[in-house]
Order: sequence, then structure tokens, then C-alpha cells
Amino acid sequence: MEAKEAAGIRSRTQRADYQATADPALNEAADRTADIKLLGYGELYDLWERQQWQTQELDFSQDREDWHERIPEEERFQRMYGLSSFFIGEQKVAEELGPIMRAAPTEDQKVFLCTQIADEARHVRFFERFYREVGVLEADGLSEMLTETSSHLNQNFGELFDEMLGSRTERLSQEPEDTEALVEAVTLYHMVIEGMLALTGQHFIMEYNERENTLPGFVEGFGNVARDEHRHVAFGSVFLREKAHEDDRYKAAIQRTLEQALPIADGVFSPPWAEGGDDFELFGYSLGETRQFAATCLMRRLKVIGLG
Repeated sequence: MEAKEAAGIRSRTQRADYQATADPALNEAADRTADIKLLGYGELYDLWERQQWQTQELDFSQDREDWHERIPEEERFQRMYGLSSFFIGEQKVAEELGPIMRAAPTEDQKVFLCTQIADEARHVRFFERFYREVGVLEADGLSEMLTETSSHLNQNFGELFDEMLGSRTERLSQEPEDTEALVEAVTLYHMVIEGMLALTGQHFIMEYNERENTLPGFVEGFGNVARDEHRHVAFGSVFLREKAHEDDRYKAAIQRTLEQALPIADGVFSPPWAEGGDDFELFGYSLGETRQFAATCLMRRLKVIGLG
């Protein structure tokens, strides 16, 4: 990773509004110690109120010009994997949050998870508006957009979201008192899907567009999405730290879920057009650099949770 590019990502992760979430991945001290202060559930709710934004305020006029006139057709095709992963991912996690929220043991946890449901819905609308106003697809309705853009995803994506996360939330729908299933679901949702995959992709995609001076409206909105995700992951970090200290059974559930999910999550980093090889770049970064960033973020969070 070139120094200039790495510096760009570091400067973004040091943004005051990102740092305000207390996501352990943004704190280099978590490389050395687990004694990192996390926000409580009430504090996370208060932060959500202060960090509101509106998709309708974003201006995609320059993005439309960039997409159709400045970005070559082959690059547009390659970019579609990242865009589709986020668009479909936001819609899927919005659907899966309900059972997690209802299974949360405390009212403070439930209230914060309600804010996350609202966030995920806003993220879906952000992508819908970007797709429509920029003219990314031929489809115009939300359902049709989701169907058309899903063709750019790979098998690992479906396995992680539909099978692994879906099976946990289905169990919680039937047995909301199953705390072990809740711990597994939060590990998948907040640590793997949001913490590893989403936030890694977001930082590299924003860095690439800023370097190429493309899609300014998208970058502005995506920066807001990433801020929301850091806040969500901060919730997952404090929840899992509490559960890991509460009972070794829950610590084992976190470890077991990670062992099952990480090989599949790693496959999500590789787009279908990479043809199974590791020698490719996406948004200007190699697969190795992407893995390194994701691993560093995960290890910091796990150390603070009590598994490092």
C-alpha cells in the first residue's frame, strides 16, 4: 500500500465524528491493551441523535457525469461488485435486524438497535437514490434494482448473509430468549459483516474516489454511511465484551462463529470477475492489502472484547 494512499485512509479514520463512536478499530491503543473505554448504550443513542443526515440533501449531478463520461465501461463493470455488495447487503441486514432487536436482553439495547434499523433503511434509500439519479441500472423501482444488481455478487455473499446470518435470526425469531444465538448473530452482523467487510470496503472505495476525483455526492453520502457503521460496530463491541465476561459459553460462541464465518467472509472480498485468483486489484488495492486492513480492525475489536 503506497504511503500516500495509506495516509489517506488513516486521515479518514481519525475524523472526529468517526472517533466519537469509540469503535475500537479506530484506536491504535487497542493494538496494545484491552483496557479501552467503550460507549454505553445510552451514549450510543445520544450520539445517533447528533449524527443525523438526510439522503435527499445529497447532490448526484456530478456523479452522473462522472459515471457516464469519465469512468470507462470496464471500470464501471468492476465497480459494480462493490456497489452491489453494499446495496444488497444494506437491504438484507435491514431485514435481519428485527429478530436481533427483539431478542436483546435490555431496553437500552433494544432502543439502540431500533436506531440501527432506521439507519439501515436510510442506507438502502441512499443507494436507491444514487442508482436512480446517476443512471447506474436500467431498472427504476427498488425491488427491480435489487434484483438486477444482485447478478454482480458471488456465492460466498449469499452463504454469509442468507445461510449463516439468516439461520441465526430465524432461530431468534422462534426463540428470542436464546442468548447464545443472539451472541452468534451479533458476532456475524457487527463484527464480520459490518466490522470486517462493510467498513473495509467503505474506506477503500472512498479513498479511491477521492484520489480519482470521482463521484463526490456518493463519497459524501458513503462517508455518512461509514460513520453509522462505526457506531453500530461500537454497539456490537460493548455487547460482546459484556457477554464474553458474563459466561465462557458466550466467549466460546463468539470464537466458534468467527471460525465458521471468516473463511466465507474472506471469499466475499473476491469479485466474480477475479476468476478465483488472488492477483487482482479492486479500487486500487490488492487483495492482500484489503485483508490486512480488515484483519487489523478485527483484532483490535476482539482484543477489547476479551478474545485478543
